[in-house]
Amino acid sequence: MRCFWIDPGEQTRHALLDVSDSFRLPDDDPRKIAVDALVAPFDRGARILDRLRALAATTGRDPEVDRFLGSAAFQVGAFDLAAQFTAAAVPGFRSSGRLGLLARALSINAWSLTRLGDLAAATPVLAEAATFCRETGQPFMYGSAVAAQAEIAALRGDYEQAALLAADAERIGLSAGARPVLATAQLARGLIALGEGRFDDACSDLARIHDPRDPSYSPVLRAYFLTELAEAAVRAGQTEMLAALVRDLEPVAAITPSPALHIGMRYARAVLAKDSAEELFAAALGADLTGWPAERGRLHLAYGEWLRRQRRIVESRTQLRTARELFDALGFVAWSERARLELRSAGESSPNRDPDARERLTPHELSIAQLAAQGLTNREIGQRLYLSHRTVSTHLHRIFPKLGISSRGDLAAVLPAGPGTAV
Repeated sequence: MRCFWIDPGEQTRHALLDVSDSFRLPDDDPRKIAVDALVAPFDRGARILDRLRALAATTGRDPEVDRFLGSAAFQVGAFDLAAQFTAAAVPGFRSSGRLGLLARALSINAWSLTRLGDLAAATPVLAEAATFCRETGQPFMYGSAVAAQAEIAALRGDYEQAALLAADAERIGLSAGARPVLATAQLARGLIALGEGRFDDACSDLARIHDPRDPSYSPVLRAYFLTELAEAAVRAGQTEMLAALVRDLEPVAAITPSPALHIGMRYARAVLAKDSAEELFAAALGADLTGWPAERGRLHLAYGEWLRRQRRIVESRTQLRTARELFDALGFVAWSERARLELRSAGESSPNRDPDARERLTPHELSIAQLAAQGLTNREIGQRLYLSHRTVSTHLHRIFPKLGISSRGDLAAVLPAGPGTAV
């Protein structure tokens, strides 16, 4: 685990792999998968992902196994699988009172959900994770929970709270020497600056994660935080710096199918391109982004902005509407507003949501409730918002009590269609 938290260097990593390989464990042994992922997440990423996908249908039998696999999935940037495995581990640890392991499973689960953009699901999990991590004396995991809380606050537009949480996470990360905590705190600061339109500051904050001389440097997470840096760099006019980082990561991308890394690389290539931008945006949007709605939203927004700059106004509106709908659903306040501004610049009004009873719901819940009120099934809503149908069901069960109703059949009455309804 220290290979992730403090980065002991390549020599130590190779020595650990030699010892691990000498045990001659089967390739599908969860302990072996976890060790390989912690020590060599890129070099052995393809093999690890194959094993994880094969084992994804076996969750719920042993919480310890699910925790190992969830940790491995996080290391290789498969945050969707990490969320799935750790969610399966939580009930077993909770029922047996194994609070230390429960804290770890909750932390990785919430960290993964945050990376996927499911802030509504991640928020309560993070609160519980932070409490258990502090009470069980796990500073690395506690720091990661606080840093993820800062990331959520930044994405929701609560910049004052985000800055306070990022500072707390930084203090924890510095005292514990935990690079991933410091990297996530810098990510939160970069998101604050992006949301406030301070693109030079955002670029500086996020570039620290890629600088080996900086305490925030994380060999693993730097590969998974690329989309945010690409957005900041392009807006700050730092395209040469971004191009150099992409070239630096190309050899890593060539040896691992890490979903998070390749999503970031496709985004960066598209926003950097001059002659082939349209083909690269199409390729990025054509990739499998099931369960990654935040990344899809960023792509639609960037593509819509590019189309508008090319004076292809009508085409840009389609992309920007999709981005607005996704960001509204996720509660990404600054990104929703940016999509609205771009739409207005493209000649289309984009009113804010009508308050009324809807103030009781988060933007994410409101979008789900409105689609359900229109008669869409959970599966259809999930396809529209790039969520699983189970996640949609969970959100609806939280929505009904807030609106004082007991079934989806009552939604149309409390959320009538109108000018504020998302389209």
